Amino acid sequence: MIVASGGVRVLVATKPVDFRKGLEGLAALVREALGGDPFSGAVFVFRSKRADRVKLIFWDGTGMVLVAKRLEDGKFRWPGVQDAILRLTSAELQALLEGLDWRRVHEPRQTAVPTATS
Repeated sequence: MIVASGGVRVLVATKPVDFRKGLEGLAALVREALGGDPFSGAVFVFRSKRADRVKLIFWDGTGMVLVAKRLEDGKFRWPGVQDAILRLTSAELQALLEGLDWRRVHEPRQTAVPTATS
């Protein structure tokens, strides 16, 4: 499993794409449809129409990487289909790729540090 670090930008294309597209086709979509730079180091996530497949592309510093995953049972949890880009945290991306509901992932709660022992 490829795990994105906490500082990486994750951008999800919410509209399904033609999953016959490979690395070059998805990179062209990033440039033309999303207005992004596929070489920026951000992770770009694409969904299939059936919602059981996902493809990610990103630049790792030495080349473009294409990751594809198909769930054997169930579907990925996706936002509503629209022409939009959704930003996820690395934790939300991890939950999405595991087939979990990424919307239930939240930032760690801030706890006040006690000033004195009781």
